Amino acid sequence: MSSQFSVWLAASRLRTLPLSVAGIITGNAIASKEESFSSVIFILSLLTAIAFQVVSNFANDYGDGIKGTDNADRLGPKRILQRGLLSAKSLKTGIFISATISILLSISLIYVAFGVDQFFVSLIFISLATTAVWASIKYTVGQGAYGYNGMGDLFVFLFFGWVSVMGAYYLQTQIIDSSSFFLGTSIGLLSAGVLNLNNMRDISNDKNSQKNTLVVFLGSQKAKYYHYLLMLMGTLFLFFGIGVVWVKENPISLLITLPILIHLYQVVKISKPIAYDPLLKELAMSTFFISLALFVIFYLYK
Repeated sequence: MSSQFSVWLAASRLRTLPLSVAGIITGNAIASKEESFSSVIFILSLLTAIAFQVVSNFANDYGDGIKGTDNADRLGPKRILQRGLLSAKSLKTGIFISATISILLSISLIYVAFGVDQFFVSLIFISLATTAVWASIKYTVGQGAYGYNGMGDLFVFLFFGWVSVMGAYYLQTQIIDSSSFFLGTSIGLLSAGVLNLNNMRDISNDKNSQKNTLVVFLGSQKAKYYHYLLMLMGTLFLFFGIGVVWVKENPISLLITLPILIHLYQVVKISKPIAYDPLLKELAMSTFFISLALFVIFYLYK
């Protein structure tokens, strides 16, 4: 493996990719019992979501790097631009190439799902794909970067939750039902929790760098209460999405919440921001495994 490839692979932040596909897996889980279920649409949806996440990761590295937010005081892993492994110009090129790939994948996915007959619906999904690319970049890049104005949580909730789950389900079935809404809400809330952990870890440096995340606005203690709310509401909507009656008839399904309960216990004990760092990966992977468990539940048992 060449050193240059390794650098770009590091900039892609592979540890963020499981969370990026959790909503796609969940949406396809709900659709998995349909006779029309398409493996091609499922795979293209996964690839498109990964491409969007790579755009976001490159842009985040670039945006925080040139703004000076990624500095020696930051508690998280050192970024690629911060370490001088890639130039700002190279990262901009990477953003452009990955954004182009993500749009091409989106168009391919939309064509496979809707063909040429459903022009209006295709146009809506192309608009969503374009907005997703914009949101991936605008999180940290530019003067009006919304991640610097407390709006990151909302965009994560919308794109990792509702757009990802309900969009994936609609691509397969061309309908939206209550399960896709409830589970989209659940995955969105859990994903926002991952961002909240990141921002609780970096609260001091973000505040000093004028990166006004929701955590900076709330303060450490209120951000912790907000995190409890995200986890508990995420769990509640998870049960709504599976079906309360089905959960009562199959109490073993309660085990799906075990990672979240363990996570909450760990968060309660934390007193130093750096201690949030390992929990980011754990919560992201827990959300990913919950999506896989949902696939089993919907495909085998419902």
